[in-house]
Order: sequence, then structure tokens, then C-alpha cells
Amino acid sequence: MRRRHFIGGAALGVTGLAGVSLPLLAAARRAADGESPGRLLTSRAELPRPYDVPLPVPRTLTPASGAAADVYEIVQQPAELEILPGLRTPAWTYGGTFPGPTLVSRTGRRTLVRHRNTLPQPTVTHLHGGHPPAHSDGYPTDVILPADGRITAERALAAMTHGMPGHGAPAGVGGIAGGERTHTYPMDQRAATLWYHDHRMSWTGLGVWRGLAGFHLVHDDEEERLPLPRGEHDIPLMITDRAFEEDGSFRYPLIDAGLTRPGVTDAYMDGVLGDVVLVNGAPWPVHRTPRVRHRLRLLNASNARPYRLRFDPQPAGGDAFVQIGSDGGLLERPVRHDALRLGPGERFDVVVDFSRWPPGAGVRLVNTLARGGAHEVMEFRIAGGPAREDAGAPDRLSRIERLDPGRAVVTRDFRFRQGKDGWTVNDRMYRPGRALARPALGEVEIWRFTTSLHHPVHVHLNHFQVLARNGGAPGPYDAGWKDTVDLPPTQSVEVAVRFTDYDGTYMLHCHNLEHEDMGMMADFITG
Repeated sequence: MRRRHFIGGAALGVTGLAGVSLPLLAAARRAADGESPGRLLTSRAELPRPYDVPLPVPRTLTPASGAAADVYEIVQQPAELEILPGLRTPAWTYGGTFPGPTLVSRTGRRTLVRHRNTLPQPTVTHLHGGHPPAHSDGYPTDVILPADGRITAERALAAMTHGMPGHGAPAGVGGIAGGERTHTYPMDQRAATLWYHDHRMSWTGLGVWRGLAGFHLVHDDEEERLPLPRGEHDIPLMITDRAFEEDGSFRYPLIDAGLTRPGVTDAYMDGVLGDVVLVNGAPWPVHRTPRVRHRLRLLNASNARPYRLRFDPQPAGGDAFVQIGSDGGLLERPVRHDALRLGPGERFDVVVDFSRWPPGAGVRLVNTLARGGAHEVMEFRIAGGPAREDAGAPDRLSRIERLDPGRAVVTRDFRFRQGKDGWTVNDRMYRPGRALARPALGEVEIWRFTTSLHHPVHVHLNHFQVLARNGGAPGPYDAGWKDTVDLPPTQSVEVAVRFTDYDGTYMLHCHNLEHEDMGMMADFITG
């Protein structure tokens, strides 16, 4: 089946599903019923029992610090990792680990990250949630070629465009680097939980699936003045799903195992779902937890799977999650939840008081949007001893400037839906250099996103504020500054956004990575 014929039906309308092919109609119905979009890819390897493997915490990389900047060196390299006990998994990694090492920056202090590519494939590195100049954003054709010279620029470009309608040659944007690239991050942004990952055009899904993802944390004075959990009680949790071959290697439904033609097989074009949940690279791990409050930085780094996270058992009185932050940092005030829904790319910063469970309890974190292996996430095993009250979440966290929609200079519509050739934004598959918007720096705009099927929408350069869902109030998970907003089928969301500081070419796109790879991206140019 040719890629342009995978749909078999007419493009979707915003509010209906008429004309959709039967497989995608079934996917829409599953998503509307609360199940995940995409198709499950099952493992062939022998899988461990949940809650036997200890939770790893990614190592923090130490920078070379000078008077002007913190400088990090990361080698992108192949590695064989023991993810499933007793088996070796070949992975593409940042620094030899999955997740990659955690980078730490401070607001207002410039950070330089030099990436050297010793992998067998080109890569692009995007700081998700970052506020960088365009040359360091990770534009999808800004590839770093392998350092050994095995792949030329011409071959790299052909691999990104071959067989992908709309993915034409770049029109005067993007740049190819040989072997390494240095990204400059001024860090003129608030404290927040960011992450970095591969962003190569047509190949993002494969790059992230094979291991190219890591945390980048930003701290500032405002955050540090708050009595929040710190040190070993401040834990980043990268949640992903994967499938494994019998020998332990990652299983992924490439259309071309030779990696010359991009894309997944037709059955997986709505997204690839795995049957094993990894937290910080470990399958269904267990964490032995003292009876104190913890800060959990939750990241959905899955290709396509959304999660609805809930504790089992719930603590007496409910409200187990005290949300203190979102994609773009601290909220004004804490928001309490019994459960959290995370679309791909979203982050939720929460405080959990583990003294609310008795010593010896096994507290499972589960995903209520899935059954089987993808239902289980991890377990917190509560230690003995008295409860301690050494940290918390104060009633006032931060002051957030409100973007006034009454001052918006324009309202723009972006329709994320299925087209005859693939996944589209405003009925167009992605073409590098073709801008769908030209926002002026410093001006407030309203952007309206509408969807056919399930699409998590991510905007580069600046965070935004959710104004409305389906013409009503924002949803329970929309507070604060966001850079990714999760949209269930046939819904709409309005956001207020203001781009600042840097002119150039940036992107918005669906963060279902298979949708992104098949054309659901768009450029915008600030200036």
C-alpha cells in the first residue's frame, strides 16, 4: 500500500467522523471511550514480573562551568542496555544511558550543550519546553550527520523525504552539521521540567523509541524559596511504553528495516503502543519510599500513548496528587487531583505525601486508560518509621502574568486532521520552510486548535495559556503555562500565546510521533 493511500476515506471534519476508514474510525471510538489511540505492538521476549526491578534515577551530568556559561558535552552513542533482566537491548543513547543524563540549568545563566553524533544515523536534538534562538531549537532538518562520515548530507535528506508526500526539500531553512553541533540556551525562562529528544524529520518516532530522550531541569530563586521536597525526594519520572523482540531488542514496525525509507507499516499509522511500561528506562519498577512528601516530575515520553495515572489504593480522603507545576513551571496555586491525564510530551509536577499510607503498603501507580501490561506503571513500597513533615506545597506558589485575550491582534485556526496523503495541519502535510503563520514578536495572539482524532499539540519557542475547551472553561489539567495540550477526538481548544525575544522559523505539531513523522507539523516564522 502506498503511503498516500493509507487513509481510504475523505478528510475528517472538526465535529464529525464521516468518511473515515474503518480502522481509524475504530481508533476514534476507542479514544472516545477513554482507551488509547494507536495500535498495540506486543512483545516476544519473556517479560519480568511487575515491581521487581528497582527504580533507577537518571544521573545528573556535571557541566564545565566558566564565567559566561555552563557547558555540557554529550556523545550520542550506541549502547547495549539491560532493560529486561537477563537480556541486552541495543539502544541509541545520549551518553550511553536511557534516559540520557539529566542536565541542570539556572534561569538567566547561559547553557551550551555540545552534541557529538557517533550513532549510525543522523539526529536532531530539540529541547522540549525550551526558549532558545531558532538556530538551537532543533528544527527537524537541522541534522547532525554521523561523525564517521558514513552518511552524506544528500543521503540524509533523501532518507527524510523519500516516499513522504509533502516532505519536500527544505526551502532555505535548516542546516546540516557534520559530526557535532553546539546548542545555545540563554535560559531566559522560569524554573521548569524540560526534556530533550530526537526531532529528525520523518524519523522522530524511531529515534525516541530507541532511546534518545532525557531530562533538562531549570531552577530559579522563586522556586528555591518554597519549602518543596528536595534532593532524593525530588524525582524525575520519565514514563514510556515499549515492545521487545525475543532477544531483548526494541520492537518497532518500520516499513524499511534498512532505514532508507521512513515510516511505519500501515497498521501502526495512528501511533505505536507498547505492552511494557518503562519508568526511567526500567520495566514496571519499584521504589522504596520513606513516609515523607516527594516531588515527582512526571513526563509522558511515549510515542503515542496517553496515560491517566492513579494510585491504587487511594489515600484516605483522596486528592493524592497536589499539582504544583505544569509544562512551563510553577502554578499560581496548587491544584489537587485524584488522577492525572498526560498526553505525549506533557509534564506534571506534583507533590505526593507518602505518609498518608501505612508502613509496608505497596502503592501502585496505574494507568486507567489501558489494560494488561500498559495498565501497570510502577509501585511505591512504603517504608516503616514515623511520618515526617519536612516539606510541602504552600498555598501560594508563584505569580503568573495573564495574557489578556482582549488584546489579541489576531485569532488563528489550526486544524489537525486526516487528509488523503497522511496527517495534516490545515489540510497540508508538512513542507519545511512553508509557514502557516507569521506572528509578530511581543503581540498576543489567540490560536485555536481543532482535532479529528486524538492529537496532543506542541508549540515551540514560547509557552501558552489555555483559554477554553470546546467553547467552555479550560479543563482540569490546563492550569499554568503549557507547551503541549492534549486534545481528545473532535475537540477544540483556544490558547493565548505571545512570542518573545527571537525571530526565525519555529514549529507546531502533533506530539504523537508517528503522526508527526507522517506530516502533522507546520512552520511559523516570528519577527
